[in-house]
Amino acid sequence: MIPDDLYKTLKDNGTISSGSFEKMTEKQRSPLFSLHWELKTLLYLGVMMLSCGSGILIYKNIDTIGHQAILAFIAAICGGCFYYCFRNKKPFSRELIKAPDVLFDYLLLLGCLSFLTFTGYLQYQYQVFGTHYGMATFIPMVVLFYVAYEFDHLGVLSMAIANLAVWMGVSVTPNRLLSNANFDNQTLIYTYLLLGLILLLAGFFSERFSFKKHFRFSYFHFGIHISFIALVFAYFNNYDSGMAIIWLLILFALAFYLYLDALHHKSFYFMLLVILYSYAAVSILVFRSLDGMSNMGGLYLLCLYFIISAAALILRIIRLNKQIKAS
Repeated sequence: MIPDDLYKTLKDNGTISSGSFEKMTEKQRSPLFSLHWELKTLLYLGVMMLSCGSGILIYKNIDTIGHQAILAFIAAICGGCFYYCFRNKKPFSRELIKAPDVLFDYLLLLGCLSFLTFTGYLQYQYQVFGTHYGMATFIPMVVLFYVAYEFDHLGVLSMAIANLAVWMGVSVTPNRLLSNANFDNQTLIYTYLLLGLILLLAGFFSERFSFKKHFRFSYFHFGIHISFIALVFAYFNNYDSGMAIIWLLILFALAFYLYLDALHHKSFYFMLLVILYSYAAVSILVFRSLDGMSNMGGLYLLCLYFIISAAALILRIIRLNKQIKAS
């Protein structure tokens, strides 16, 4: 922003007239308001509403429209969107590629949603993959990863990660993970942990080989949540055995590595996630150690621990935030 003193100096020197000075100062006091993010949000909502509205319309009129007509309609939307995107896309690059125009991102997202609807409908109605249900998720996953890298789209990348989780037989969202978790299912825990580590490795290699480095955030966002929740589940699943401590040690080792990585990249968000999950793990140990105390002393000590540790945790987070901003 240009200071008013500069306009006044230009006026005093005779460089600009009094009328120009008044117009410039008035414009400086009333700057233009950007509607960039508001318009982008409305466009994204428009794509989602169009996709949902089409699904509702088809569902309510399935008997009169016919399955072939529905599939042809969805395929036309998908094909039209991808035709526009391939025709207007910029050359592929390992670095960040900006969209050629405003419409590009939204048509690409609509094309991917239509493609998922098309393959799901095809499998549900005609069983084109037979009993090989993994293929019904594997093929969309491959296509979405290709589209995400070819067109450099973070939204499509998130959809591809979700399809990877579905192909592995799990849910990628932490909310679904927590609500549907089965502490007695060791295979499910290992699957979640494997998925989380795969995503963390994908983020690491993206930066290591300078191949779409900006995808690292999305990979780490999902990978950190899934890995730590899986490790906590593994601890509870082995609560009464000697393996419980081993799982917590693995959790702390992963937390230490990710903490140093967050410091290196000056990422307060990832550092906050690591600290909160580590705090939860420490609290589990404290709770377990005080669980055997039958008197009220254990309860008092537990309350005292949470009060003191919560205050220390908040102060530590505030200091780390200031440290990252200052560096």
